[in-house]
Amino acid sequence: MRPTVVVDTGPIVALLDADEARHDWARTRFEDLRAPLLTCEAVLSEASFLLRRAGADPSLPVRLVRRGVLEVASVLDTGADADAVAHLMRRYADVPMSFADACLVRIVERTRGGSVMTLDSGFRIYRQARRRIIPLLAPFQ
Repeated sequence: MRPTVVVDTGPIVALLDADEARHDWARTRFEDLRAPLLTCEAVLSEASFLLRRAGADPSLPVRLVRRGVLEVASVLDTGADADAVAHLMRRYADVPMSFADACLVRIVERTRGGSVMTLDSGFRIYRQARRRIIPLLAPFQ
């Protein structure tokens, strides 16, 4: 069975950096959920950048992939996927929606029963195809 939890940048950084305000929340969520959790390369890039900026090891997110905690979903496999991601970024330009966020929404659209683990309140605004709400695992429910 495919994993259904899609992980955003914030929870990964919070898990890996004990100084992050939501560290305990993220650690508990990762412990409670069955691995692997889905993410995308854009999220790993963002997490690595933020960890380096915080003085932590930027390779830690990749190590989560190697250990099987995270699974990297391919997002831009088809022209339809690329069009969908571009459409989302244009639609939510005023939020704004990052490339990584658009990729996560696309993964949820393609994942039966998918939800997003996030610290980003923008996901309360974003909608998947046919204006369906994206189920969230977030501390701000």
